Amino acid sequence: MISEAERRAAAAALMQADRDRKPITQLSRTYPDLEIVDAYAIQQLWAAERVAAGARLVGHKIGLTSRAMQMASKMTEPDYGFLTDDMVVGDGARLDASRYMKPRLEVELAFVLGKDLHGPDLRVHDVLRATEYVVPALEVIDYRTEVPRAITDTIADNAAAAAMVVGGRVVRPMDLDVRWVAATLAKNGVIEESGVSAAVMGHPAAGIAWLGNKLAAVGQHLKAGQMLLSGSFTRPVSVEANTVVHADFGPLGSIGVAFQ
Repeated sequence: MISEAERRAAAAALMQADRDRKPITQLSRTYPDLEIVDAYAIQQLWAAERVAAGARLVGHKIGLTSRAMQMASKMTEPDYGFLTDDMVVGDGARLDASRYMKPRLEVELAFVLGKDLHGPDLRVHDVLRATEYVVPALEVIDYRTEVPRAITDTIADNAAAAAMVVGGRVVRPMDLDVRWVAATLAKNGVIEESGVSAAVMGHPAAGIAWLGNKLAAVGQHLKAGQMLLSGSFTRPVSVEANTVVHADFGPLGSIGVAFQ
């Protein structure tokens, strides 16, 4: 583990990288003793700083939900990060590509809770019962450190979360089988990726149950009104200036976003 002073220095360096749009050396290299518990503590320091500056926490994102990504990161479980109100934009948004370093997009579903969820021992049915609605989403991921990255670098860097786009049709979780939501992702009119939501741990609500149980271990819980990104069911697609992205979720509508 690293000291509290080192955690704060690491959080400050990540925040500065985000402001300057210049990646820093991997924290795992700067602090060779960095552990996962340190990485989450650094992430929380960053979140607290964002809130102190006027942002509002609105939910969480879940990452590394596919076995392939876990193996690539040498992990046996997902990871998570925070979402603030200034990270959420609507369908048709125009985003400044220079605001990010190497932005990529992932296709996801967002769950919005109607009731609090307390772990441990949460299951998929608990998540569905507590969910008010599900809505299509795109996550913008970005790196504030150099690559290649250890899992501790990713977690400290807010699990690579940069922004999210929501749109399409709002549905209640029992009105469809949320395991079988399919989507395509097109960049400048060319379909780059496609997938189905069952690719997220067999059920996209499984990741949210995992998160609720994980937070319970540190005395926290998922709260009514929070928006929870359940994990990507496509590979990330790189975007840059002069890129228009269209995600088609079939019966659940579509999302469009432009980078300029």
